[in-house]
Amino acid sequence: MSHGVVDEKHKLGFVVNDNFQGGEVTISRLMTLGFEQEIGALASGEEGVDSIIHCPTLRDELQARESPFISHNYFGGGFVSDEDRVCLQSIKFAGERSAGRRSHTNLAALSLRTAAKGRRISEDTQPLEGYLMLPDHAMRSGPRETIYHNPKDTHIAICTVGGICPGVNDVLRSLVHKALDYGVPENNILGIRYGFRGFYDREHKPVVLTRRMVEEIHLEGGTILGTSRAEPNVTEIVKRLDLWKVDILFVVGGRGGNAAAELIHRECRAKKVPCCVVAVPKSIDNDLLLIDKTFGFETAVEEAQKAILAAKVEASSAYKGIGLVKLMGRQSGFITVSAALASGLVDAVLIPEVQFTLEGPMGLFVYLERIMEKKGHCVVAVAEGAGQDMIDAKVAEAQTDGVGRPRLRDIGTWLKSKFKQHFKEADIKYIEPTCMIRSIPTTAGDRVYCKMLAHGAVHGAFAGFTGITVGLVNTHYCYLPIPLIIQAPRKVDPHGELWNRLRSSIGQPNFE
Repeated sequence: MSHGVVDEKHKLGFVVNDNFQGGEVTISRLMTLGFEQEIGALASGEEGVDSIIHCPTLRDELQARESPFISHNYFGGGFVSDEDRVCLQSIKFAGERSAGRRSHTNLAALSLRTAAKGRRISEDTQPLEGYLMLPDHAMRSGPRETIYHNPKDTHIAICTVGGICPGVNDVLRSLVHKALDYGVPENNILGIRYGFRGFYDREHKPVVLTRRMVEEIHLEGGTILGTSRAEPNVTEIVKRLDLWKVDILFVVGGRGGNAAAELIHRECRAKKVPCCVVAVPKSIDNDLLLIDKTFGFETAVEEAQKAILAAKVEASSAYKGIGLVKLMGRQSGFITVSAALASGLVDAVLIPEVQFTLEGPMGLFVYLERIMEKKGHCVVAVAEGAGQDMIDAKVAEAQTDGVGRPRLRDIGTWLKSKFKQHFKEADIKYIEPTCMIRSIPTTAGDRVYCKMLAHGAVHGAFAGFTGITVGLVNTHYCYLPIPLIIQAPRKVDPHGELWNRLRSSIGQPNFE
């Protein structure tokens, strides 16, 4: 069953999957199924100022105590209250035709015309049966006056999962530093090696993360703990958490990593293991629901511009040159669109959310011919997930891997071959900078963002929250239950402001 997001009366609604009736819950199921019980329990109060997204806690099982920062009022900045609110919506529009209404909050991940229960959903439909509307507010992230773990006796484990991304080491460093600020002994912070396999792989045992060990890791790319995409053995992980007396588990990961954290949270509750599970959202594609941006995205856009500049130089220096750049974006084209907007050098942008054709009077080839007649060259940027339905028409549905991600066919090499067939005299330069972008240290802005996310995660764990992730929503840091952000990938709205800004900037038509 498809999942949609409907923006009606400036709210969000998630499709509830009425076919979800229990059974084994895997990462792929968590990422594709609705959460009727979870989302139904999120709303609190009536529509308006009192409605808020609830976050699960272990406070009933833990002992409350004063924060160690009480004496100096958290370095003079004060504390956050559970009654503080972060608004999910930031603009009140005059009407349906106001520009950007459909994607004004950057919260909508799916097209508003997603099929659900055999009907079409559009921007003027009423919420369908099976929809649950989100409240107006989320819970604010930050230090609380009351904490629920004794820092001196607290044991922490940190795990990084999924692909590498700029900023992972920054997050690791800040998690360790803030835990030490609370008073957690250095010997009580474990780093889990190579993703979740480090919980039960005898060859790669956990390492103790000390202040000295993490002091300069933010200057390096990648992750000092190593990572993997392997499906976690949740039962074994929870056994280790119980055996090692881990009170707090931090999982740094994307949709798959957050889904795994939710599985671990559920298993801990089922087995009555008192461990707070808190995720820090990582996705270089910027494809997590509700959150303004994920860490590493800003760095990726900055680095992607270098590849675009190289393509521009190559194309403009050649006779009938075509520069083709393939960037990250499996299901979402945020990096490609943002890098193209920032560089001002791209003539055509192709992303997964917008279908395109090559042939015909409105096709890409005709448009590029006009550009080359005018300038003598052109630059095309394509997201790796674009045009998947065109590469192999015999494949009706893309296959997925063990964590629900599409197995992508290579749109870059396919486009290059098509360009060669059509533009006989063209000099085509193809650039794929993916690994160069993923492996670099962060920019200054991302570095600060990583630190704030990590600090928020530590504050949330000590406040007794579990099964949550921390993120920036409407420029404010808040806590969100994991099921809300992993139901579907956030996507560029083909009718929204971002795509419109790109098209109006470069004059790109629809390639239909």
